[in-house]
Amino acid sequence: MAISLLLDIATELTPDRVILGRRDDGVTTTRLARLAAAGAATLAQQQAATLVFIGINGPAFPVVLFAGALAGVPVSPLNYRLATDALVSLIDRLDKPLIVADDVYAEPLRRRCRMVISTDEWLQMCVDSSPAEPAAVGDEDPAVLLFTSGTTSQPKLVVLRHQHLQAYVLGTVEPGTAHPNDAALVSVPPYHVAGVGTVLTNLLAGRRLLYLPNFTPHGWLSLVREESVTFAMVVPTMLSRIVDALGAGEATLPSIRTIAYGGARMPQPVLERALSLMPDVDFVNAYGLTETSSTIAVLGPEDHRNALASSDPAVRERLGSAGRFVPGVEAQIRTPGPGGAILPSGQKGELWVRGDQIAGEYAGLGSALDAEGWFPTKDLARIDDVGYLFIDGRSDDLIIKGGENIAPAEIEDVLLCHPDVAEVAVVGLPDQEWGERLTAVVVPTADSNPDVDELRAWVRDRLRSAKTPDTITFRSELPLTDTGKLLRRELVAELDVARQGAT
Repeated sequence: MAISLLLDIATELTPDRVILGRRDDGVTTTRLARLAAAGAATLAQQQAATLVFIGINGPAFPVVLFAGALAGVPVSPLNYRLATDALVSLIDRLDKPLIVADDVYAEPLRRRCRMVISTDEWLQMCVDSSPAEPAAVGDEDPAVLLFTSGTTSQPKLVVLRHQHLQAYVLGTVEPGTAHPNDAALVSVPPYHVAGVGTVLTNLLAGRRLLYLPNFTPHGWLSLVREESVTFAMVVPTMLSRIVDALGAGEATLPSIRTIAYGGARMPQPVLERALSLMPDVDFVNAYGLTETSSTIAVLGPEDHRNALASSDPAVRERLGSAGRFVPGVEAQIRTPGPGGAILPSGQKGELWVRGDQIAGEYAGLGSALDAEGWFPTKDLARIDDVGYLFIDGRSDDLIIKGGENIAPAEIEDVLLCHPDVAEVAVVGLPDQEWGERLTAVVVPTADSNPDVDELRAWVRDRLRSAKTPDTITFRSELPLTDTGKLLRRELVAELDVARQGAT
């Protein structure tokens, strides 16, 4: 069955509930189903083999997602912030694409691509067209095609099939359980796997979905208050700015019950401050990858509270964990490299996962699963004795200094605890003597003037000299993706150019 089954279930359980947009003029579940069916008819008329979406968050994306599912046409949301040339290069990799794009992106694309319609035109066609009968769609048919974040020169195209997305949603959400007044505010973009997952999970739960097209902390806070938002999903950089705004005297948020975060590493000082400012809010850390159809591990509200209040170092440490695996997902920690050995609990290695929601497939490259269905996440991790997952960064990000493997995350976590450090990235730069030189790039907190020697001593006192940055530089900001993920290769390239220029 296609993911449109989720829409069928929601229509049966909450047919007249406003499921998209504001309370006064939003779209009901029944209306969404009708628009999606009409969109499927448009796809059949256009004989499209892929439905591309290029636009900001809004009601058009859920219509696109379910229209594609009903028509048996995979949906591929693209990063609208990319230049036109970059968008065209991605579109050229897709089969017979019909492109739905916001006006500002549609105009330049029309000069380069066939079958481009604006978001407004698409919605009007869905209003005017007669609904189509659902196509015959199998569990193994492609549902969503997502390009990886583009931190490398050639993004991979991840294939998520209907069976993977259904396994994730049906395994984590109880249908129709949301209160009629519940509302979820989503700030992650449509081209991120979480942007896809939140449409499916909130719809099935019966929770009204609100979008914030362009995030600002004050805009976020205003919308939460105006629409009595009960659930919100943010990335770490967003939570940091929300916390700053609340700390500067913004009004409290009485309606908010749950804040979920993910997409990148959460600085522990930011999380601790958020928990302090919003003690009655349930915080949830959701860890997952595009290839795993979104969330595979969760650190729940009680985990957060227990860790924050505990004097036991092992329990306190869990505040920085990704939590425990969701039902249906198995995990192993292996030594890095092909044929790696399975490691016992507590030891660091590469995280491998297995389960019905794990896709692990790339268009043109095939499956990355091994013979037993295990997927290599490329994340360095460890799992403690009671099943909490700790992510220590990407295996590709390891710094090799003097023959020793050093994970940047360990050093970054220590520096983030310094009161003068707002953000930090630790990278390795080429060094003739040591192989790589530890370089920390620090974004100072407001009105601070950190001292290099003091920061180096801070790390040395808490780790050891081999993990003390050889060089510390300061910047006003770090290069990040929209979900707050560090563009590490881009930062290394910039630092290397600057180093060579200085030389």
